[in-house]
Amino acid sequence: MARALASPRILPQGRGKRAGGIMRAGLAFLVAGYVLSQFYRAFLAVLSPILGAEIGAMPGDLALSSGIWFLVFAVMQMPVGAALDRIGPRITASALLGLGGGGGALVFALAEGPGAVHLAMALIGIGCSPVLMASYYIFARVYSPAVFGTLAGAIIGVGSLGNIAGAAPLAWMVEAAGWRQTLFGLAAVTFVIAFALWIFVRDPERVAAPETGRGSILDLLKIPGLWAILPLMAVAYAPAASIRGLWAGPYLSSVFGADAPAIGRATLVMALAMVAGNFAYGPLDRIFGTRKWVVFWGNALGAVCLVALVLWPASGFWSATALLAAIGFFGSSFPAIMAHGRSFFPAHLVGRGVTFLNMFGIGGAGLLQFSSGRFHRALAEGAATPEAPFAALFLFFLVPLLIGLGLYLFARDAVD
Repeated sequence: MARALASPRILPQGRGKRAGGIMRAGLAFLVAGYVLSQFYRAFLAVLSPILGAEIGAMPGDLALSSGIWFLVFAVMQMPVGAALDRIGPRITASALLGLGGGGGALVFALAEGPGAVHLAMALIGIGCSPVLMASYYIFARVYSPAVFGTLAGAIIGVGSLGNIAGAAPLAWMVEAAGWRQTLFGLAAVTFVIAFALWIFVRDPERVAAPETGRGSILDLLKIPGLWAILPLMAVAYAPAASIRGLWAGPYLSSVFGADAPAIGRATLVMALAMVAGNFAYGPLDRIFGTRKWVVFWGNALGAVCLVALVLWPASGFWSATALLAAIGFFGSSFPAIMAHGRSFFPAHLVGRGVTFLNMFGIGGAGLLQFSSGRFHRALAEGAATPEAPFAALFLFFLVPLLIGLGLYLFARDAVD
C-alpha cells in the first residue's frame, strides 16, 4: 500500500515532493479515521457487562444502539456521495468526523441511560460515514486504475485493526481507567484526527460535470447483474459484525461465565481473524479465476460455522471462540462482493455504485442488529438454559445468510 501511495497519477494543489507528502499524510489520516470507524462499530461487545451494571443498558438496548449506528451510517451514504462530488473529501470527512464522531463520543462518556447511548451511536455513525468513501474517492481520482483494487482492499484490512483495538486493548483500558474516562480519551483522539483531515487532506482537481449521462440510482437499478448480488451484500457482513460488535460479550458471559478480560481475549481472536479475512479474500479471484464462487464458498463456510453454534452453543469457551473467529474470517467478504458488483458498473457510475453497495452492506447489518435485540429479549425471558436464546440468535443470523446465498447462485460471474 505504501509503495502504491508513492506514485500518484495526479498531485492536487501543486506538484512536487511537498504536495505528494501532504497528500500521503492526508490519506494516512483517512486510514486512521477508518480504524476509528471499525472500532466504534465493534466496541459495545466489551462494554456490555459494565454498561448494564452501571447505567442499565442491557444487551437488547445495546443491540438497538449498535443497529442505530449501522442504519444511520447507511442512510448517510447517499448524501456523503453527493458531498464528495460537490465540496470534496476534505470538508466532508473532517467536519462530519469531528462534529459527529467526536461529539458522539462525548455524549457517550456522559451517558446516564440507554437513551443517551442511542443518541451517541447515531452521532458516531454520522461521523464515521464519510471516511472510507472519501478514501475511495481519492483513490479513484488520483491514482492509476490499476492499483485501485489493491488500495481499496488494503484500507479495509488495515482499518480492521480497529476491531483489535476494540477487543482486549479496550478491555484493559476500561479496567485500568474506567469506561467514562476511556470514552473521553476516544473523543479527544477523534477530534485530533478530524482536525488533521482538515489540515492534510487535499481535494482532487475538480472535473466539470458532463451535460448528459450523469446517471442516478435508477440507472444503477437497471443493471441486471446487480440484482442477485444486492441480497447477499445486505446479509453477508451482518453475522460477523453483529456477533463481534455486540453479541460475543453477552454470549460468552451468559453461557461460559466469562469476565471482561476473557471476553476481550476472545473478541481479539475474532478481530484478528477478520483482519486476516479481509486480506485473504483480495487475491483469491485472481488465483481461482472467479469472483462469484470465491464469495459463495467463503460465505457458505461461514454458514457452516453458524450451524455449529446453533447445534452446540455450549460446547466450550475456546471451541466457541474458534467458531466465532471462523465466522469473522469467512464473513469478511465485503471487498470481494464489492469487486463483483463494481465489475458491472459503467465508468460514469462507479462512484455512485460503490456507495450504493456500501449502503446495502452497512444497512443490512444495521437492520439485522436492530431486530436481533428484540428477538433475543423475547427468547431470553423464561429460557430453559442460558445457551438456548443464543442458539436461536445464531439461527436468526443464519437464515438470511442462506437466503442471500441461494439468490446469489443466480448472479453472473465477472473477472476483470
